[in-house]
Amino acid sequence: MEFRLLGTVAVETYTGPLPLGPAKRRSLLAALLLSANTPVSVGRLTDSLWDDTPPSQARGVIQGHVSRLRALLVGADAEAYGVELATLGDAYVLRAPETLVDAQRFEELLMLAREQRSPGDTVLMLKEALSLWQGPALSGAFAGPPLKAAAHSLEESRLATVELLARTYGTLGEHHRAAALLSAETAAHPLRESLAAELMLALYRAGRQSEALDRFHRTRRLLADELGIDPGPKLADAYALILRGDPGPPAAAPAARARVSSGPATPSTASPASTEVGAVPVAEPPVAGDTAGAPPVVRRPPSSAQPAVHPADPLPVDLLPRAPRGFQGRTAELAALTRAAAGESPVCLITGPAGVGKTALALQWAHRNEALFPDGRLFADLRGFSEAGEPAQIDVLREFLLALGVPPRRVPESAPAAAALFRSLTGRRRLLVVLDNARDSATVRALLPGGTDCVTLVTSRHRLEGLIASDAARPVPLDTLEADDGTALLAGVLGEERVLAEPVAARRLAELCGGLPLALRVTAARLAGRPQWTLAALADELADERGRLAFLDVDDTGVAAALRLTVQHLPPDAVHQFARLGHHPGGHVDPYAAAALAGTDPVAAAAALERLAAAHLVSETAPGRWVLHDLVRLYARGLDPAAAREALVGVLDHGIATALAAADTAEPGGEPCFVLPDGFRRPAAVRDFADRAEAMRWLSAERENLALAAQAARDAGLEDRAWRIILLQWPQVVWRVRDNWTPLLELALESARAGKDAYAESRVLTLLGWVLTEEGRAAEAAALLEHSPRLAREAGDPLGEATALINLAVVRAELGELPAATENCARAVELARREEDRHTEMLALQHLARMRLTARRPEEALAHARTALDLGPEHEEAARRSLLLAICGEAHLALGQEDDGVRLLDRAAREAEDAGYDEGAVRALEVLVRTTAEPSYRVRHERSALRLATAP
Repeated sequence: MEFRLLGTVAVETYTGPLPLGPAKRRSLLAALLLSANTPVSVGRLTDSLWDDTPPSQARGVIQGHVSRLRALLVGADAEAYGVELATLGDAYVLRAPETLVDAQRFEELLMLAREQRSPGDTVLMLKEALSLWQGPALSGAFAGPPLKAAAHSLEESRLATVELLARTYGTLGEHHRAAALLSAETAAHPLRESLAAELMLALYRAGRQSEALDRFHRTRRLLADELGIDPGPKLADAYALILRGDPGPPAAAPAARARVSSGPATPSTASPASTEVGAVPVAEPPVAGDTAGAPPVVRRPPSSAQPAVHPADPLPVDLLPRAPRGFQGRTAELAALTRAAAGESPVCLITGPAGVGKTALALQWAHRNEALFPDGRLFADLRGFSEAGEPAQIDVLREFLLALGVPPRRVPESAPAAAALFRSLTGRRRLLVVLDNARDSATVRALLPGGTDCVTLVTSRHRLEGLIASDAARPVPLDTLEADDGTALLAGVLGEERVLAEPVAARRLAELCGGLPLALRVTAARLAGRPQWTLAALADELADERGRLAFLDVDDTGVAAALRLTVQHLPPDAVHQFARLGHHPGGHVDPYAAAALAGTDPVAAAAALERLAAAHLVSETAPGRWVLHDLVRLYARGLDPAAAREALVGVLDHGIATALAAADTAEPGGEPCFVLPDGFRRPAAVRDFADRAEAMRWLSAERENLALAAQAARDAGLEDRAWRIILLQWPQVVWRVRDNWTPLLELALESARAGKDAYAESRVLTLLGWVLTEEGRAAEAAALLEHSPRLAREAGDPLGEATALINLAVVRAELGELPAATENCARAVELARREEDRHTEMLALQHLARMRLTARRPEEALAHARTALDLGPEHEEAARRSLLLAICGEAHLALGQEDDGVRLLDRAAREAEDAGYDEGAVRALEVLVRTTAEPSYRVRHERSALRLATAP
């Protein structure tokens, strides 16, 4: 086992890398590994996983990631390597030998390299250390501030090692090898002066003096264009050494050491005459044909006879559009912008889906805080999602420079030079720059001002994580409006009287628009131009999904138009995934369901979902769980309407396959409907469930999705899929029998009868009848269950017949027909034994034992219950074992053996409590409360009853 930080965060095992999952889980692992064998607090982990205000459920998210990571490590036999992920109070510690962490081995090899006496041995150690790097440190992780700092520190250590290796090559006289090594690194880090200096010296000593001098001039120009600075001491010393023809290293030259200690002659140390008030030091461009390569001369701006780059007393500039009208809500987001703008050189990143009001928020904040920016406010629409295309950077910079007072003939022609001048002019100003509709981070970086008192607001439909990493941008995510704020927005356009006249309809309109400000404004525009229309009438038209998007378009403005501009910038695979998501019948989607919709695999689907989330077309509400806004779903559905049935069949068969896996894990040995439908499309991958608890959690979490899928299947005429999806939830039905399953099972019954499938009808009737019995509707249950055994016999389903007989026996016993009930149960036992199905036999014996107990024949009840217990292993059938133990306990009580009875009932209650089977616990504890005065039983009974009553 090996832990990797020097590249993509990973855990390598002999079978391959562990599937770590989302970026935040990798961030968690990285944070623990960087402090390996030391406890890391939840607070520090929170800082590592979120670089803005963490969500309220941050602790729970961290606990979930820790749990999954621990399971992965255990599954990879981490204990054999001395690896353990432990919890220590409010902290976690990842215990691991240092030799398993590549960053620790890297540092160890560096230390060994420094201790070598032979340069050749030093080279070997350094090369081995650098071979551990497989890319930028902590790649693949979502890095909060602590991880960003750690990644930067690791990269600095790597670069220092590269420089040390190059110097060691030089000691060995292998200057060509040093130059080759440094060339690659200098290309990747062109502004790192120490690398450039080492490369110059390596080239010079390898006899490539012209290349060394050319490297100096290129670096000098790059420093001037990008940073507006002159070469520093290391670069200048290397240049001087080459011009002198000195063969020795710069560090050995006394002049070089003196230069470093005294500081370079830069504009900051120029004479007072060159930096008087109103003057800006400007680098003179090199004279054509100049071969001396001297650093650029700093000169004063031109006299008043020739316009300066900017005036001494500039007037405030204001390029902001007007403040948005009818702005409502967003109190929390406005406050977040204010907090984010309080830092040094802050970049505030407003992100969100199309039409959510990002520009309106930026302008509202800008107009409210005008007093903070006495030197003015700049605005540029970068048109990152416009059909007209993005403006050239030089055009945006030219507009900014002209607004700041630069004469047209003094505006540089190249974008890098214009950007450098823009940073210089804004260096001492308090300025607001609003960059609207940015598509990527690179475009924004060139337009950032240079002053520490300047604030930049950026709006984008993309998350622009690169800008967060490079410029510490503070994200302010924007979501849809709450219903009250949406109603207030309508009132702001239509007038309060019209909205107050139809408050219910106004709120319904806000809900149908999904809280999307653009949709609300389009709706208000339609109503404002038609005073005779009622809000209720428009709400009725919007309620029809088929025409909703058309109603929400006015001229070239509307939801569909905004979404189209977002989608057109996506790669084809993401567009394909997005279009298929529109046909998903459920409320949320995971990578497995997304893959089934699109006909891909979960890895490709997860990548597409991440890209869609970055464009704010989907939202990740929990790790691995995405949702679409209703209007976005409607738009996606219209992109590829012909694929609707294919996508639906794919996701239905995914649901069947996954529910089968969940049922088999939750109730091994159970006998659901495992015959697959005709034309079944097996998914590329099916989720694995580690244990019963995980399978039951999935069934619970997916209940609504599965119900919607079943209804969609029924509507599409896919009855064979509809009843299977419902019936496969039987473990959850049994577990939460009083949780209103009847409507869903009635839909399954309709589907089975529509398909004229006797097998399906019998199975559904059996489960529905039992649910009705548990709901106290015994007469209805009996009427249904009477038909189930016969249908099962017609379908050639003996185990289905046995289960039907058991459930019919239960309802007959409740109706007082005990002899018939006993006969049905006995017949079910015979059928199960003939089919050698221990699970069904155990079930039949349990109910037969209960009936014998009711008939006051405790000896027979005890015998049947013990036979049933002998059929099922202890680690399975937790609910069934609890019920059988309770029967044994009650039988002992009936026989006058109170101690044995109480002991068995207590055991039944505890097993039920341990398994989370509150219904079984309540039944056993009810008998104990009636039997004994022990107060703990009453307390436990009340707790179990409360959990049962409040269960979701």
